[in-house]
Amino acid sequence: MPTIGVDKYALYKALGQTYTADEFQALCFDYGIELDEDTEDDPLRPKDEAPQLKIEIPANRYDLLCFEGLVVALNVFRGKAPPPNYQVIDVPEEKLHTITVKETTTQIRPYVAGVILRNIKFDQARYDSFIALQDQLHRNLARNRTLVAIGTHDLDTIEGPFTFEALPPTEIKFAPLNQPGKEMNGTELMGFYEQDKHLGKYLHIIRDSPVYPYILDAKRRVCSMPPIINSERSKITLDTTNVFIEATATDQTKLDIVINMMASMFCIYCEEQFTVEPVKIISDHNGTTRLSPPLVPRKFEVEVSYVNACCGLSESPEAICKLLNKMAYKARPSPDHGDKLEVLVPPTRADVLHPCDIMEDVAVAYGFNNLPRSSPNKSVTIGQPLKINKLADIVRTECAMAGWSEVMPLILCSHDENFAWLNRKDDGNTAVKLANPKTIEYQIVRTSLLPGLLKTIRENKSVALPLKIFETSDIVLKDMSTERKAVNRRRWAAAYYGKTSGFEMVHGLLDRVLSMLRTAFIIHEEGLEGKSIDFEVKENPGKPNGYFIEGLEDPTFFPGRAAAIYLRLDGKTRRVGELGVLHPTVLEKFDLRLPVSTLELDLEVFL
Repeated sequence: MPTIGVDKYALYKALGQTYTADEFQALCFDYGIELDEDTEDDPLRPKDEAPQLKIEIPANRYDLLCFEGLVVALNVFRGKAPPPNYQVIDVPEEKLHTITVKETTTQIRPYVAGVILRNIKFDQARYDSFIALQDQLHRNLARNRTLVAIGTHDLDTIEGPFTFEALPPTEIKFAPLNQPGKEMNGTELMGFYEQDKHLGKYLHIIRDSPVYPYILDAKRRVCSMPPIINSERSKITLDTTNVFIEATATDQTKLDIVINMMASMFCIYCEEQFTVEPVKIISDHNGTTRLSPPLVPRKFEVEVSYVNACCGLSESPEAICKLLNKMAYKARPSPDHGDKLEVLVPPTRADVLHPCDIMEDVAVAYGFNNLPRSSPNKSVTIGQPLKINKLADIVRTECAMAGWSEVMPLILCSHDENFAWLNRKDDGNTAVKLANPKTIEYQIVRTSLLPGLLKTIRENKSVALPLKIFETSDIVLKDMSTERKAVNRRRWAAAYYGKTSGFEMVHGLLDRVLSMLRTAFIIHEEGLEGKSIDFEVKENPGKPNGYFIEGLEDPTFFPGRAAAIYLRLDGKTRRVGELGVLHPTVLEKFDLRLPVSTLELDLEVFL
């Protein structure tokens, strides 16, 4: 979880109260945050540095990532201040600042948002907090600027309307932040910051793109080149009174959260507190023209009985509304339904997605230590493993006792490894494919355990022979009849790699494991008849339960050295797996020079 550092005595002053270490620790616990460190008595603290409180913040509470958000939240929680009423002022159309988005930005960073903070007052502490919040948002929510990048500008040094464009890197020159007089184009800028400890780690985001994104003012002067750097011209100082904040992104949802955080946290210092000026985003090419920021509360309906049941309380709707006010919500009993509350979630609380989040905040406001304690006997259960896991453990134990080593490859693999390398065809209705694989190694979810076993052997060819390995794990198959359109199936597979094929070793392991599962081997003398590869389940109660194998022609295996495994249970016979010696072309694809025998079995039929 992120940790922020705040000036200890500045925080106490803003809270209107001085705390002992234990008292502040208790306040943090009550609100759901944690005091990690108090540097006042730290011998390593520089003498010219004010004592700091290092506070650990929940990863989803972006509104607490700065001094200002923390002060507002704790003051509302303690009843010292009402919940903020954020407002976007109504600006006449002719005076509204705009950002026009060009279609070329779809090649690199398609989304933008903006907001203006008028008549803001900075001092050094406020300025430092302003910069620190940007850094925290960049590191956490924005994933090191890959999803969102924030640019802040002195509005009085630039002129609107603004445009957001993507241009070739050599087309525009500007002086980057803190480099007055050093104008450079995009390509030169990449070389200049190559070794920079702070900015160098962001260059890869756009370096290889044929176009770079720019925010330009009315005179086509560069305001910023996201996600790398702002221009020197629009640099913010302590004398800045009007701040233009823009954010560009590859994710619209994250963009809205970031622009709301930047606007709401620092509009507290505006002449009109909690008031911001909107910016019109003109994006005709994709139909997303709108006003930014979307600084409006979201409405939820929450059942009083649900909140009380989850928290073990019996509070009235009015009492729950008061508790929600402590957490900066605005709530009232529903006029249409006696068991419901109408709750307005502030725009700073992007983490609230479901009534259960509101219920949790009721519990925080009530006090976790104050919640009634009751015996869990009325809902007590006895833990036990899932049947499929218990079955898998039996198989794993027997394989290990037989001298085979367990391996645990990844469930993702390449398309070729799963199909072409095994001489199998993809019918398009079997494998779950990743929509945007980051590497060729992880394109689909495996439909067989064999690729993982063979890759494991390939990477361990230096191990003394023979190599006997097995895996008991899941594969995934498409199933359009289920809600998620896919199902997991537990499989067991083994592979023998040595100077001889080892078919008898794999067959012996199959016999051993199935004998421990009390599944007898059915022989020809008991009336076994030949079956085709496409054999289907049929009922025949007159024949005994057990398993048998029959010759199989499968391109994965060497001709005449493969068998299908059939299982007869309760009079029903079905094919449950295969075993055999792998075809030489399969061995060649996996870079294996010695013969390999494998088996693969579906375990779920034994349940």
